[in-house]
Amino acid sequence: MEIVQSLLPVFILVPLVLSVYYSFRSRRTEDVKQRGLYTARMNIAMGVMLLVIAVSQLFFFTDSNLRRVFGVICFLLGMFNLFAGLRNHSQYNRL
Repeated sequence: MEIVQSLLPVFILVPLVLSVYYSFRSRRTEDVKQRGLYTARMNIAMGVMLLVIAVSQLFFFTDSNLRRVFGVICFLLGMFNLFAGLRNHSQYNRL
């Protein structure tokens, strides 16, 4: 359990860096297909990051109502970003 808690910053920082990277790449590219793919990858990375934050808030810290509400909101936003990113990635890959 302590190993997972010590690795949590890594599990949050890697998707954060990927999300920022794909965000910059999507804004700088001119090709519509590439822009869509980079935006979809950004959404996937952001969804994974939000899911890790939600799991950490719900399971690894002391329980309080504020943590529960924040964790559930992060979980819902993460799931939405993840599924939207996966759907958009598959659609832009077909182009």
